[in-house]
Amino acid sequence: MSAEMLASGVIIGFSIAAPVGPIGVLCIRRTLADGRLQGLISGLGAATADAVYGCIAAFGLAFLSDLLIQQQLWLRIVGGIFLCLLGIRTMVAKPSKKPPDDKRIGLASAYGSTFLLTITNPMTIISFAAVFASLGLGTTTGDYGLAVLLVLSVFIGSATWWLILSGSVSLFRGKVTPERLLWINRFSGVIILVFGAVAVATVLL
Repeated sequence: MSAEMLASGVIIGFSIAAPVGPIGVLCIRRTLADGRLQGLISGLGAATADAVYGCIAAFGLAFLSDLLIQQQLWLRIVGGIFLCLLGIRTMVAKPSKKPPDDKRIGLASAYGSTFLLTITNPMTIISFAAVFASLGLGTTTGDYGLAVLLVLSVFIGSATWWLILSGSVSLFRGKVTPERLLWINRFSGVIILVFGAVAVATVLL
């Protein structure tokens, strides 16, 4: 049962993280601009948020789930605005010709920004709840050990995707000149800005 739970959690975490959205675009851009570590840390921020939502679903914390769903309009607005600001900042970012400086504050910022973007998306908890229910994983019958194992496996699955993505993208980093990176910044910024604008527009309209 534990092995089956572990495998199920890894698959769920990987599957929910894999679709390329604004977080994926941001991770790709940071990997190309600042190196594989920055891209991976950005992905781990999203994986942590996935684990938090997985925890809510696995432990059956209905009151938190209901609260997040009830406040999803405000969460979408906050997340959308943050995406818009991040998109604009990315578009105007000027590539540095110096080697990336992986200071703690830089890594903390990379981690925190993707965690915030993912945690303000209430659709994630809905996705986890739906998948858990369909696979019969929504209840652990009081076995908190299995619940913890499920949450850990979700994090592992999500982190595995970000490790693969950042590692794959980093292979092309040597071919990215400052001029190309400038256009990558502009293109990535536009995509992220569009995601944010759509998120806000769907709420307001």
